[in-house]
Parts: sequence; C-alpha cells; structure tokens
Amino acid sequence: MTILTLVLYTSIIALVLYVLLNLFTRHPNRLPPGPTPWPIVGNLPHLGSIPHHGLAALATKYGPLMHLRLGFVDVVVAASASVAAQFLKTHDANFASRPPNSGAKHMAYNYQDLVFAPYGPRWRLLRKICSVHLFSSKALDDFRHVRQEEVAILTRDLVGAKKSPVKLGQLLNVCTTNALARVMLGRRVFGSGGGDLKAGEFKDMVVEMMVLAGEFNLGDFIPGLDWLDLQGIAKKMKNVHKRFDSFLNKILDEHKVGHDGASGHHGDLLSTLISVKDDADGEGGKLSDIEIKALLLNLFVAGTDTSSSTVEWAIAELIRNPQLLKRAQEEMDNVVGRDRLVTELDLSRLTFLQAIVKETFRLHPSTPLSLPRIASESCEINGYHIPKGSTLLVNVWAIARDPKKWADPLEFRPARFLPGGEKPDVDVRGNDFEVIPFGAGRRICVGLSLGMRMVQLLIATLVQTFDWELANGLMPEKLNMEEAYGLTLQRAAPLMVHPMSRLAPHVYERG
Repeated sequence: MTILTLVLYTSIIALVLYVLLNLFTRHPNRLPPGPTPWPIVGNLPHLGSIPHHGLAALATKYGPLMHLRLGFVDVVVAASASVAAQFLKTHDANFASRPPNSGAKHMAYNYQDLVFAPYGPRWRLLRKICSVHLFSSKALDDFRHVRQEEVAILTRDLVGAKKSPVKLGQLLNVCTTNALARVMLGRRVFGSGGGDLKAGEFKDMVVEMMVLAGEFNLGDFIPGLDWLDLQGIAKKMKNVHKRFDSFLNKILDEHKVGHDGASGHHGDLLSTLISVKDDADGEGGKLSDIEIKALLLNLFVAGTDTSSSTVEWAIAELIRNPQLLKRAQEEMDNVVGRDRLVTELDLSRLTFLQAIVKETFRLHPSTPLSLPRIASESCEINGYHIPKGSTLLVNVWAIARDPKKWADPLEFRPARFLPGGEKPDVDVRGNDFEVIPFGAGRRICVGLSLGMRMVQLLIATLVQTFDWELANGLMPEKLNMEEAYGLTLQRAAPLMVHPMSRLAPHVYERG
C-alpha cells in the first residue's frame, strides 16, 4: 500500500468520524459565536500564519468570546479583559488543567513537568518547591547579587564589542540563562566552566522548542491522523527533546557526584530537588529523575528566553522613540547617578523605567496566546454554554491592544502608566486583566517575580549604560518590528545594534 493510498484511506475514515462526531456531539445549548468550520479540519485554516493575529481579527467580527472547532476539539477564545476574568477568576478552578497535546508528550517528558502537569497533588508539590526555594521574596533577595553580577558581565561584554554590531538578544539570553543557572545549579552554563554547549546553540534550541510548542499540530485535533505526523512536528519535537535531554542529563550527572543527600548541600535548587527525590516521606512522594529534568526544562525554557526577548523588544522600542530613551536616562542619572551601575534596590524609585517595562509587557507580551487550559466541567460564560472538555485560549496580545480599553493602543506610550495617564494603577501581576503577560489564576507563571526583577534590572542597566545605534546605518523608523511565529513573542529579525558607552570606563570595570 502506497503512502498516497494510505493517506486517502485515512482521510476517508477521518471524514466519516467527523460526520459521526458532529451528529452525536451537537450542543443543545447556545455556543459562543464563531466562524463556520470546514469539514474535518474545522477552523484551523482561520488561524492564519500567526494565530494570535488571526484570532484577534476574528474577534473583531464575532466578539470577545468565540467558539471554534479545531478538528474534533471545541475551543473557546477570550479576547477581552472582562471575558478573560470570567475564565481565569470566576471559573478558574474549572480551567486549572491542560488539554492533551503533543508538545507536552514529546518535549515535556510526557506531562511530568510543572507547566503541563494535570492540576493536582504533584503539580502543587512542584509549584511549592519552586515558590519556596527559587521564587520566594527571601530566595530572590538572597540571589540578588547573582543577577547583578551577571548583568555587570553583560555590560562589559557590550563595551568589549567596540565597533562591531552585536546581536543583542543572544547576549541577553546568555545573561538570563547564567543568572538562572547559578541559582538552579550553583554555576554558570556559558562562559568559564560552562560546558560544551554554545550560547547560540542553546538559544536556537530554546526558540525551536517554543516554535514547535506553538504549532497547531493536526494530530492534537484529529486523533486519527496523529500517527501519520503529516506536518513532521512530532519528529522535530522528539529531536529537540533528545538534544535538551542530553544537556540536562549531563547537568544532573555532574551534580550528583558532589551530592551527599543532605538538603541544600550546595545551596542551589537542584540539590534541593535531589534531596526531595531521596525523601520518600516528602509531600506528594519523592521526585524521579525524569520529574527533576522536566522541572529544569521548564525553568530553563520559560525563565530565560521570555525575559531576554522582552528586553530586546524594549530596547527596540526605545531606539525607535529616542525622546523616551533620553527621558529614561535623565531619570537614571538623577536617581542613580553616573558613578555606579543601577541595582535592584534602585528599581522602586525609577517610576518612568517601571512604566517602560509595563508598556513593553503590554505591546509585546512574552506569551501572546496563553498556554491552553481545559474545561473540567461544562459551565456558562456571559450566557453562552462552554462544553466540558473545551480548550480555552486567552489572546493576551489582543486584550492588551483592545481599543475599547487603551487609547492609541498600537503606540508605545509608557506615560499611560504614570500618574495622570489613562492606566496609572494597572499592574501586570495577574489582577488587572487588561494586561496579563504572565497569565492569571492558579496557572499564573510561577516565576513572575523573578521575571519582573530580571527584566526591570536589564532594561534599567541598558538604558543607564549605553546609547544605541542600529547596525549598518539603519534609521530607527526603518527598524523591522514584525513578530515571528511561536509560543513566545520573538522578533522576526534579531536586533542588531552598536552599543555606545555613556559612563566612565571604571563604572563598567567595577560593575
């Protein structure tokens, strides 16, 4: 039997299943509005090449609460702050788990990680470990010096670039990865003693994983086609997982050599995880090696490139708006001065800098389309029936650009978050649904506090220490601000810049 014949037979079977499924699953209650689905594939073609853009366009026609049929799966989309609050606040408990998907299966150790684990005791254990040992106020304060040291190293690397253009995103990724690795593993992973993996290779691996995780895989929505892997997505997922697993195995094996079973032997997160693994009486049971690797995978992927990409977007916006950069630098000079680098302790006094960070999170949320959730039971939202088993997608990107909530929503205007602006009291920590870059509710990003500190410190430092020119004499108004496809909001073209020191040399050397 040829491949073509096999695909033909499979398609016929899928069509029959589709017809039968629709006969037996018609909902007697009123579903939210949405476009008419195509046979078999449903509304998948309506998503377009960049799904958060395609879904935003559909919302202008069908409203902020939509129902789609992706293959055989019911999908509801929230595209306004009020609708998102209904799902993530009022009905949060009902949408606390994730739907089955190939990314979790093939890349996240078959749901044994924190991000995709089913809501329950194991998820609570993993989240508690991260919350207490990595993201608590005490833990963040204890490791403040690590972040500041890595950011100082970044400034020296940028000064050392001289007249050569630099790919800013890659250097930012090295900084965020090493800062996180020193807390997680007790050592850097790039640079001195950093192992064999090159920084560029690591970033490419993370971005590839994020792109694949953001793909709408036919097999997730039409189970009969899953085994064929028609798009080749599952094969790519398995390959990138194999590379990441090799990286994590090496880290775990090296760490075990010096581990003596005592809790916190190294004072880092991995030692704590190994101790929990050895503690059969720990809450929820002990952790397996696979669960430890899955958690490290989450932290490395979600905790590095999201922050570095956000900072890259911020600097791009400031280059395009030199008057804003100048205002931020004046605030920095007045509050911090020009004889030392800005520290985390300075951040609370930098009100315009904080507004820049909020506006960056608004226009360029690191996860523009929320990680999917699933309805454990049927419920009603705004008078519409939401069937049990429906997948929920929150269009974070569209919500933050809603013209009903934001004046001139496409403009980069940090002043909107200052006293006298339109949104002076709006925050990004999951309570104000107009801008929720970290999500909200039970599944809000566990690393929110670390992400905020790292992004604020990086942007503050790059504003204070450098003026910026684009490579190849490109004028700021010509800078490409298009987005690439993926789970996280990457730039379509990396930001290539010339950093020009604006402080005395001894400031960078002293760090």
